[in-house]
Amino acid sequence: MNNYVEMLWWAVPVVVLLLLYKFVLRVFFGMVIVPDDRIGLVIKKYALTGEKRLPDGRIIAINGEAGMQARALAPGLYWGMWPWQYNIIMAPFTIIEQGKLGLVKAKDGASMDTGRVLGKPVDCDKFQDAVSFLNNKGQKGPQAAFLTPGSYRINPFLFDIEMVNVTQIHENKVGIITTLDGEPLEKGEIAGVSVPGHKNFQDPIAFINAGGMKGLQEDVILAGTYFLNPWFVLVEQVDMIYIPIGYVGVVNSFVGPEGTDTSGDSFKHGNIVKRNQKGVWDQPLDPGKHPVNIYTHAVEIVPTTNIVLNWADSRTEAHELDKNLCTITVRSSDGFTFNLDVSQIIHIPRNEAPKVIARFGNMKNLVSQVLEPTIANYFRNSAQKSDVIEFLANRIQRQTDAKMHISKVLNDYNVVGVDTLIGDIVPPAALMKTLTDRKIAEQEKVTYEIQRNAQIERKEFESARAGADMQPEVVKSTRQVEINTQMAASKVAASKGEAEAKTINATADAEVRITIARADAEAKTVNAKADANATEVNGSAEASKIRAVGLAEAEVTRQKTQAMGTEQYAIVRVAEALATNGIKLVPEILVSGKDGGGNGIIDALIGNEMLKKLQKANESGREKGESGKQSKAESGKPKD
Repeated sequence: MNNYVEMLWWAVPVVVLLLLYKFVLRVFFGMVIVPDDRIGLVIKKYALTGEKRLPDGRIIAINGEAGMQARALAPGLYWGMWPWQYNIIMAPFTIIEQGKLGLVKAKDGASMDTGRVLGKPVDCDKFQDAVSFLNNKGQKGPQAAFLTPGSYRINPFLFDIEMVNVTQIHENKVGIITTLDGEPLEKGEIAGVSVPGHKNFQDPIAFINAGGMKGLQEDVILAGTYFLNPWFVLVEQVDMIYIPIGYVGVVNSFVGPEGTDTSGDSFKHGNIVKRNQKGVWDQPLDPGKHPVNIYTHAVEIVPTTNIVLNWADSRTEAHELDKNLCTITVRSSDGFTFNLDVSQIIHIPRNEAPKVIARFGNMKNLVSQVLEPTIANYFRNSAQKSDVIEFLANRIQRQTDAKMHISKVLNDYNVVGVDTLIGDIVPPAALMKTLTDRKIAEQEKVTYEIQRNAQIERKEFESARAGADMQPEVVKSTRQVEINTQMAASKVAASKGEAEAKTINATADAEVRITIARADAEAKTVNAKADANATEVNGSAEASKIRAVGLAEAEVTRQKTQAMGTEQYAIVRVAEALATNGIKLVPEILVSGKDGGGNGIIDALIGNEMLKKLQKANESGREKGESGKQSKAESGKPKD
């Protein structure tokens, strides 16, 4: 309890001091204490001396008039601010954070100049000295000046502060500027010309004083952070102009001084001017990124490498310049309609690109106005001069002629025609069926001829193989003839030997029995010699006869062969033999010459007949031999 009482006694002085401040010091002495983080805004209830009221159009008092006072109380101790005459309002400092911008709008001041939207800056300690602002004729309304990040003692009776973000231009972007204040644009201009000293539009008054013009600006700002007053400028961020490798950017400038045409008298399709002049620049932009104002400069990307354009329904390149091109339909001289695909390769030199754009405006116009009609009409005209078959047959020549013709035409437009290629040709279906049938028939004819030759080769092969198979029999027959001949000679020799033996025996017997058997021996000797001589004479005569007949037949055959020819004579002989002897057309035995030579069936027939004759000769020889033996046997018998 005692502790509680002691605490109350310590609180009594504090309460007394507060009451003293509030009621005694404040009321009797007019004491005001402004804290360190505040400013004191003063409202004067009435004026005892001087002007009693504010001038017309003013809301802030600077000469002791009743009302809101321009002079604010900075942190500290003030006397004489009696509550019955002054009302003191504590207000916080104005703090502009990092990344922010403080826009200032004055509620009182001089009137704005005609045509201006921003109040010009005056010396007022960054709007912290309201009295100086009004005394220096600061203008009412939005101010060109602004507050950067920091802490300010701003009198809110006179100024309204609006915080906005600072302007941040990102990488690979450009800021296109439109100013809201400045001189009017000159007639015929679309953008303000570049003026110095405004620090990338961060100093509006410097821009205006330098003669900067209101509206779209030719200059752009690059990546970075800028303190731009949005009441003065509007910023639009756009991408830099990117030109890939293998391309150039032809610039058509809508701003700048009028330049002198550099294209020469032969070029009648627009002016080619120097860089930064109005018109098409003679030097294009090379590959890379360029900070170009897209509203004051048009950049047409032009390929400088070879590009392919396809006149085909099913094929389009990545550049899509041939997106609207289609297969060409032509009509031949014989009335057929057919389709063909064409590819055109072109090249635009770097230094010729400005002339191409000055003439056509863009690459799509070049394709639609020159390439499309030129190539389509050329092939239509070319097709009408020939029939379909000739057109297909002379494809290579037509492709060469097309290249020469189209290259010459494109050269007049500053474009190089690299090559013209004819792709797929689709002739009429009916004509193709006829050609296909004809080709199939030709191929079948060739096939049949090959098969026929194969059969002939097979027949000759079979003949050769049969001849080879019969060769052992022919050799055997020849050897048999030789054997039979030797056997006949052997029999003749045997007969002679027997006769000589009998003669010797007879002589011996005759010597022994000269007297007894002379007559009989002589008779036997005479008979034996007669028989031997008869046999020998008969054999010699027969051989001579055969030889004579053979020679005669050979001579006749030789003469007929010379007269008729070998093959014709052989055919006649074969026919005679077939007719006379009833021999089969296909022989049972085939005979052929060495290495597949000979005459096929003729050789076979002759071989067959030869074999039969040999067999008959053998049989005849055997019969004669047996007959001879029988005759000798009979001759050796004693006569009755």
